[in-house]
Amino acid sequence: MRLLTACLLCTLALPATAQIYKYTDSNGNTVFTNQPPEGQPTESVDLPPTNTVESQKPVATPATPEEGTEQNQQVYSRLEITGVPTEEALRANNGTFIVGVAMEPKLQPGHMLRLVMDGQPYGEPANVTSLQVTNADRGEHTLAVEVLAAEQPIQRSGSISFTVQRVSVNSPARAKPMPR
Repeated sequence: MRLLTACLLCTLALPATAQIYKYTDSNGNTVFTNQPPEGQPTESVDLPPTNTVESQKPVATPATPEEGTEQNQQVYSRLEITGVPTEEALRANNGTFIVGVAMEPKLQPGHMLRLVMDGQPYGEPANVTSLQVTNADRGEHTLAVEVLAAEQPIQRSGSISFTVQRVSVNSPARAKPMPR
């Protein structure tokens, strides 16, 4: 089986090493071909070597350092939630709002941001500094953002507390008008 596979591969490689010929046809057009025509003066074309590229070794992402080691230093000097009021209620009638993330330096390649709401990871990791909260319940919540590298948390911002104010499902403002 291996011999058959090797023969097939060699057969496939033959056209890549074929000789190229050049001649001028009866209409004066220059023609390039791999088979010289009979009765025509041909010129052999020498081609430069085929381009090759060495295979690249995959770059390993650095392992996340263990807690308490000297290597576990903060990557971002500033990492905090912005755009969420802490002194007053956040009015979001459907519980959806945008949260900003302020960070220095900018997000590094391979890093992602994910919200942590009420101590639990919230939403999918993203590589943007505007994250959306959807359908948050009424009441008080805590919110933080964490930086992920290879899906592992490497840094977390401080938590902020805020209150979501939503329209009650029993509100008269939600009542449908009666048809006349």
